[in-house]
Amino acid sequence: MALTTAPGATRRPGRPAPPPRQLAARRAGLGRKVRDNLTGHTFLIGAVACFAVFSWYPMVRGVVMSFQRTRRGETTWVGWDNYVRIIADPSFWTAWKNTFVFTGLALVLGYAVPFFVAILLNELRHAKGYLRVLVYLPVMLPPASALFLFKFYAYDPSEAGLFNAVLTALGLPTSEWMQSPTMTMPAMVLASTWMNMGGAVLIYLAALQTIPGELYEAAEIDGAGVWRRIVHVTIPQTRLILALLAMLQIVATMQVFTEPLILANGAGTQDSATSVAYLIYQHGFFQNDLNGAAALGVIMLVVLAGFSAVYVRLTARQD
Repeated sequence: MALTTAPGATRRPGRPAPPPRQLAARRAGLGRKVRDNLTGHTFLIGAVACFAVFSWYPMVRGVVMSFQRTRRGETTWVGWDNYVRIIADPSFWTAWKNTFVFTGLALVLGYAVPFFVAILLNELRHAKGYLRVLVYLPVMLPPASALFLFKFYAYDPSEAGLFNAVLTALGLPTSEWMQSPTMTMPAMVLASTWMNMGGAVLIYLAALQTIPGELYEAAEIDGAGVWRRIVHVTIPQTRLILALLAMLQIVATMQVFTEPLILANGAGTQDSATSVAYLIYQHGFFQNDLNGAAALGVIMLVVLAGFSAVYVRLTARQD
């Protein structure tokens, strides 16, 4: 039966009002959601503020400074002059050559060694935890301490040095290591690999443990040896991790700075250790050329961004 409120007008009866307890529960739930959102956004705002102050602002400021020249407190806009001056410097090309050589050697040694060490640890049945701690231990050392250990103990050019003592015991000729222009770069790569491979080994171990054991069993039934199992099972199953760590290693090694600074006193013999990052340091703190250092930093940023874009493009095609 319709309820009449006015001549010719009818309305349906409305829903009954919810009980007070249900209203209170709804309000409490709404208040909890608001508090959770405020808490999450507060943490997010803090993180964004830290990135803005310590990462984004210096990057933007560096780009602006690369187009300026500051002398006696006066800043003028000079356009591309800093870039032309930096590129015309012979040390610019030497630094890039050394950086690319270091990156290439690091990919050959520092990228392959952790992967095969992880495979070896994954196959062991005893003392896994002890060996993982042993491999990761160098990562926990301060980089400066580890590099001074290499410089004054392992790379001592006399026969008292660790590596020269081993070479002498094997009847091989000794080396001057960091005093030799040809051995400077391999020696830096060896030290860098020893210091940093622990993290990569743990990541590879985590990836290897996700591979189903049935794949290895099927490969063994087909007569595949150790090497064929690695090539046809292990590498395809971990290709995404391998590609990601390769990109991260390229970006990290192209910014090499601590190794030349400590092991080779910066430039090394005949500029054999000068890297782009160390050249930026020289321009900024020794030559008081902050604008040139900013221009060189922008060039490095563009190069690394190019590598990252190529990586994203290749991984997108694979997916």
